[in-house]
Parts: sequence; C-alpha cells; structure tokens
Amino acid sequence: MRAQVWGCRGSLATPGADTVRYGGNTSCVEVQLESGETLVLDAGTGMRSLGVEMMRDLPAEIHVLLTHLHLDHLQGLGFFRPLFQAGTTVHLWGPASPVQSLAERIALYLSPPLFPVRLTDIPARVVFHDEPDDLTIGSASIRASKVAHQGPTVGYRIEEAGRTLAYIPDHEPSPGGRLDDQPAEWISGHDVAHGADVLFHDAQYGDDEYPTHVGWGHSCIDHVIGFAQKADVGTLLLFHHDPYHTDEELELLLADARRRWNGDGDRVGLAREGMTVELDRGGVRISG
Repeated sequence: MRAQVWGCRGSLATPGADTVRYGGNTSCVEVQLESGETLVLDAGTGMRSLGVEMMRDLPAEIHVLLTHLHLDHLQGLGFFRPLFQAGTTVHLWGPASPVQSLAERIALYLSPPLFPVRLTDIPARVVFHDEPDDLTIGSASIRASKVAHQGPTVGYRIEEAGRTLAYIPDHEPSPGGRLDDQPAEWISGHDVAHGADVLFHDAQYGDDEYPTHVGWGHSCIDHVIGFAQKADVGTLLLFHHDPYHTDEELELLLADARRRWNGDGDRVGLAREGMTVELDRGGVRISG
C-alpha cells in the first residue's frame, strides 16, 4: 500500500508562512491499495486538493473512512470534487452514534445554513456505513476500533501484504495520567496500533501544554511516545499538529520525542503534507 498525507494539522486549518514546511490543512490521508482501491482517511481540508488530483483519473469507487465527525475531520467533504461527479460511488464509513445515523449527522453539515448544497442533491452515489468493525476492501483487511476522544471516535488499522498501517489522529490514551504502569491491553487504541509498521498518531501538545488541556481528547509527547512503545510500532509519525504550533515549534517537539524514544530516534518523524509512505514486502519507505 502507498499512503500520502494531504493534511495533518489538527483542530483548525492554519495556512501561512509559519506552517509552510509541515502544512496547514487538517486531517486527510490517501491510501492506495495494491489491488487498486482508494481509501481516504478522514475528510479534513486536505481533501480539497486530493479531490482535484483524483479528477485526473477518477476511480469508480472511493472509500472514505472517518475517525469521527469533528469539523476539522469533515470540512473538506463538501469540497471533494468526486462527490459532484455522477457515476462515482463514494462509500462513507464512520463511528455509530446512539442518537443519529451517520447519514443524519453528516447531513447537518452538508445543508443550509452551514453549506449551500444539500447532501441529497450531490450527484455521486453516496453509501453510508455506520460502525465499521472488521472489513475487507480489495486486498486489505481493515479494523476500526473505538479510541478515547470526545464523542464517538475510532482508529483504523489497515493490513495488506504482511504490512500494517495504523491511523489514530485524535486520541487521549491516559487522561491526566501516565501510561507506564498500565497493562498494554487495557490502553485505548492498543489493538489498533500493536505491531504496526507505521503509526500516524495524535501529538498535539507539548508536555508543558498538556496540563491545561486534560480531557480535550489529545495526546502530549509523553503520551504518544509511551503509547507507541507499548504498542511496539516500527515507525511513529507525529500527527494532528496544534494550530498554534509553528514549523520551528513542531521541530522542537520532534527533537523531544526522539530523545525519549528507547532506541533509534530516527524511527520518529513529523507528518507533513506531501509525505508518502510505501509499505510492501520490501519494507517501509518514507519520502517527501
């Protein structure tokens, strides 16, 4: 499989001179499977550029896997050009709610007064799937599992050809506490991340910032390093960058994370727009 990052900012899109290196668009990662299917992890503002690129060779079917419905993970959906192409099928997968269906919740955004076009007027065929669990799409096995965040939220584990990509962009595995003494199997998200070759994971706060954000649903550096090492992941990519963090501040957080990593610090990196991650029988290759 081949993953490309189209957005890795958290909470709010932040274009500008201070975010050029790592990007200001919110969460969106494209995954191309060996069997040809296209997966899109989240529908943040990075989805707009992805949709433009997709129009060059539009797939007949696209699978959009939403971790949750906070606006920074949904705002790009209404600007995703394949949705406005008749004959295209877009599958929308997302966590279930005890109150409303996935279609009803997304329609709250894709309707006036928040958006000028109603969901029911979109030309593409849209198929909704509430509460994905274990599923197969093309050559990939995919697991969606609940993780600790505000509101119904899942992380995704994608396995293909003996390689595993895990995606947990919004996660607070130990609100207000530490992970050191917790059994791994008790920790939120461990089943998604365990043994993954590559993990994209929430790293929104520095440790000094976290005490004033306990319960907001995001990780500090101490949490993400502790979580990734308990899960025995191969490569950790820090994701969901805080909208207030400049490129220079992100690099300071990266340096801190690498110092804390027990082993080769080069196994920890910063997600950035345009980054590609290839996972196949030959190993893992990251570029961009």
